[in-house]
Amino acid sequence: MNIGKASKLSKLPAKTIRYYEDINLVVPARSENGYRDYSDEDVHCLTFLSSARKLGFSIEECRSLLSLYLDKNRTSREVKSLASRKIEEIDKRIAELTAMKSMLNTLVLSCHGDNRPDCPILETLAAVDTNQDQQL
Repeated sequence: MNIGKASKLSKLPAKTIRYYEDINLVVPARSENGYRDYSDEDVHCLTFLSSARKLGFSIEECRSLLSLYLDKNRTSREVKSLASRKIEEIDKRIAELTAMKSMLNTLVLSCHGDNRPDCPILETLAAVDTNQDQQL
């Protein structure tokens, strides 16, 4: 099938499918005239990749997951380990976002939001040394 049909079936934009081909995540057959010829298995892999990306897996993690998926001799331990590491990354990111939100809430509450030019939000942002990894 052509890329348009593969795109429709996998619900991925053709541009994404071409990118996945460029980085060898999916390698469709080529017809005699050079056009891509996607198989049902290719579409299934594209759908698999789409699901993995929606769960936050990076391209390289998707490459590992797809490799494990296609390897019938894999162990579920490998898959669980990869997914567990992703949960740890997500938990870390949630903690970072929660801290950011808390700081922004504090800054917003400290600002009068009136017609005066002084603004504690801007003053705090200007006071942060960007060369150091410090909390506001």
